[in-house]
Amino acid sequence: MSNREFREIVRIAGTDCDGKRKVLDGLSMIKGVGWSFARALCIALNIPMDTRMGYLTDEEVARIEAALNNPKSLKIPSWMFNRRMDPISGEDKHLITSELELTQKMDIERMIKMKSWKGIRHSLGLKVRGQKTRTTGRTGPPIGFLKSAAKSGGGGK
Repeated sequence: MSNREFREIVRIAGTDCDGKRKVLDGLSMIKGVGWSFARALCIALNIPMDTRMGYLTDEEVARIEAALNNPKSLKIPSWMFNRRMDPISGEDKHLITSELELTQKMDIERMIKMKSWKGIRHSLGLKVRGQKTRTTGRTGPPIGFLKSAAKSGGGGK
């Protein structure tokens, strides 16, 4: 460990990771990579999970990036991917960073265009997954509350 040089910032998949963090925490900073997927990557690549990100060699960083771009090559089970049975291509994928954000936006636009229930809720800015809306999810200023009464500390007039 002591023969490796320490780097404050390690850039992986277009994301700056803090070199002081352990590998699991550093990889989970990447959008689309959670703790369990980061753990699976470390096990598949034989990278010790308790090392700091700053002590990773350039070769290890390159292996991690290659694995993030193609996790199927490491025999990571497909149930760990964040995009199973893609509606367009039908294959299992794991999307990271801007690909994930762009795909989510395209999915929402597709639901709005086909006028599904979820699409209608998205277009109206309401809750989508069946949550109650009577008391939560309200927008706008509170109604029935006088600002002047609140400032003076007195009642109503």
